[in-house]
Amino acid sequence: MADSLDSLDNRSADRRLQVETHGLDVIGDAERKGTPRTLFWPWFGANVSILGLSYGAFALGFGISFWQALAAGVIGIVFSFLLCGFIAVAGKRGSAPTMVLSRAAYGVRGNRLPSVISWVLTVGWETVLTALATMATATVFGRLGWGGGTETKVVALIVVGALIVVGGVMGFDLIMRLQTVITVVTAVLTVVYIALVADHIHWHTVSAVPAGSAQEFIGALVFMMTGFGLGWVNAAADYSRYLPRASSSRGVIGWTTFGASVAPLLLLVFGLLLAGSSGDLSKAIAVDPIGALTTILPTWFLVPFAVVAVLGLVGGAVLDIYSSGLALLSAGLRVPRYLAALVDGVLMIAGSVYIVFFTDNFLGQFIGFLTTLGVPVAAWCGIMLADLALRRRDYDEGDLFRPHGRYGDVPLRPLLLTLVATVLGWGLVTNSAASWLDWQGYLLDPFGLGGKAGAWAYANLGVLVALALGFLGTLALDRSRVRVQERQDTSPTASEEVVSA
Repeated sequence: MADSLDSLDNRSADRRLQVETHGLDVIGDAERKGTPRTLFWPWFGANVSILGLSYGAFALGFGISFWQALAAGVIGIVFSFLLCGFIAVAGKRGSAPTMVLSRAAYGVRGNRLPSVISWVLTVGWETVLTALATMATATVFGRLGWGGGTETKVVALIVVGALIVVGGVMGFDLIMRLQTVITVVTAVLTVVYIALVADHIHWHTVSAVPAGSAQEFIGALVFMMTGFGLGWVNAAADYSRYLPRASSSRGVIGWTTFGASVAPLLLLVFGLLLAGSSGDLSKAIAVDPIGALTTILPTWFLVPFAVVAVLGLVGGAVLDIYSSGLALLSAGLRVPRYLAALVDGVLMIAGSVYIVFFTDNFLGQFIGFLTTLGVPVAAWCGIMLADLALRRRDYDEGDLFRPHGRYGDVPLRPLLLTLVATVLGWGLVTNSAASWLDWQGYLLDPFGLGGKAGAWAYANLGVLVALALGFLGTLALDRSRVRVQERQDTSPTASEEVVSA
């Protein structure tokens, strides 16, 4: 923690309360400070949310045993955040946001397609986290006899939304300070929560949960991937771009992966033990993932629980709204970064209103959202990783903003590969709990996988297929294109306005 605080103190004090002016532009060498280990704090703070406990119930909901759910969680969490670590390397090699660096693979204007997808994903995530924080606050107030009805939810939504929007609008420096505070407070209170409810764990009940099929295990694994690392890959370089170019790539990968994974892994284990010990608690979590966890708490700890729940969710949402604003700029909106974040904040609050006041099937809609967007994001991730692996030199920062530069304007190959991977992926996933997604799974029967009612229906193979197809397709088809690009001389540095035409 000392390293984090030292690196933050080294930033000029007069910038502490200023709105960050950086948008899509390249971060100059003079502003690039810190070491890879400072990445631990924003990633840990964004993923230490008490929501991690609820993933235990989500995983067991696939019909698998404790040990199967544990294996699916460990593999899914670590592997998906490892993907984030690899993409974070692009940040220190290119000094620009993730969805600008993606232009090297997709072209300057062609990259607007994955930017729009990234924007929808991050806005969706910040909306979900805001809604959960609101519902958790209302549940706590209800148990304390202080309200908990519509008025409480409205006030909670305003307060939580304001915290998130202010953090996203202010930008990097405030976010780094905020995440350090959130990390310490949330970690301490989470440990207290675990100690208070430990006596609700009954190992004989947990161990008696029957094992599921291989298909159900794969479904849980994919859900863990989309719920954790694949929900962050499109923002993975947004913070590493502030590190010096000479920073260790292994350090960037390691600290990103470790910082993001350690809290979810520990919370998942305890969440599995709690959910496996009580079928009623597991069902309640599906309706109110955070609020249900208060039912086993002593009354005196409800207020501290509300603090830990809200802070943890706010920590993740702040990073999301910051990155969603950058994605919106990359998609073509010509406004300052802070205004883009403000626009996303308005959409976030509108979406939260719908979840809090107009829907009663949170888990079904949540899984549907993650799986549906997880397919194109996985395709983008595969393409981005392969493109990064093929490059031997740092990105040409000037040409990232020039439609007629080395990276091209609208190259068809990566766009077609993304579309093909997405079409195949959506044909191999199903979301029966979300009626608006009934059209998915159209390839399960033609591919001999038993159709939408078969054993493979909920394995959600489409996410893995899209990731693999994007990665292998790019490795096979784009090697010569990358070599031609890297033989060109370095161009003058450009700013984001170059691409505005």
